[in-house]
Amino acid sequence: SSAALGMLVTTALIFASHDPYCHILAESACCTMNQQLPSRLMPVMRLVIAECSVTYAGRLNAYLPPAKRLIMFKADGAVLIHSDGGSYKPLNWMTPPARVIVSEPSETQQHEGIETVWTVQSQKSDDRLIISIYAIEHDSSHELGVDPGLVKDGVEADLQRLLAEQIHLLGSGYQLIRREYMTAIGPVDILAKNGTGETVAVELKRRGDIDGVEQLSRYVELLNRDPLLAPVHGVFAAQQIKPQARVLAEDRGFSTVTLDYDAMRGVDDVDSRLF
Repeated sequence: SSAALGMLVTTALIFASHDPYCHILAESACCTMNQQLPSRLMPVMRLVIAECSVTYAGRLNAYLPPAKRLIMFKADGAVLIHSDGGSYKPLNWMTPPARVIVSEPSETQQHEGIETVWTVQSQKSDDRLIISIYAIEHDSSHELGVDPGLVKDGVEADLQRLLAEQIHLLGSGYQLIRREYMTAIGPVDILAKNGTGETVAVELKRRGDIDGVEQLSRYVELLNRDPLLAPVHGVFAAQQIKPQARVLAEDRGFSTVTLDYDAMRGVDDVDSRLF
């Protein structure tokens, strides 16, 4: 019925589509489908500090017991859960497009002290992030505007451009999908398809160390949650790869590629070398 549908609309806080805008549908409990709802607002970042527990259900199952955490609702639709430790890596997250539905806690949850439940439902799969809120200490929204993106130093930026143009250096049959493929935790340098048509995430460095492998691991883990991309493989490419980084990359199932920057620029004829 229209009344039931209207109530469903009131429970949806954020519906994130493929565009970079959030659709905010928070209205009063008496809202019906006949009332005008704001369909498009400026992109906003919502920051919530709350005592919460978090359950991820779907392709992977994980649980975070109650603790004080930062919940970040990004304007692109991503939802990230952060703690004060772990550097910049979120404890858990949901990639866009997704919608956030607010519901009342069950009687058992109320006895446990839960005030409200936020369910972040992926629009591409059955994956969902269930955030049980015990208490909110801070809740604010901010318009960040258009970000110019990461400006890389000359050599690394050139490596990315050159490898995109010479994607065959990764192997026979490779095809470029795009450079700077954006994810909820940052851009993947290059996203490609290998000779068998499977997705490959490429992390590029001038000097490849363990931190670069860890970064690639996070990207591959995140991208493998997307059924439209999975399975996703990793390639760690650099001008120089440290032995420890090579061992770690291969242990995690990633390929490693050493890039000859001068040869890629066409200023060094590798065929004329004596050694």
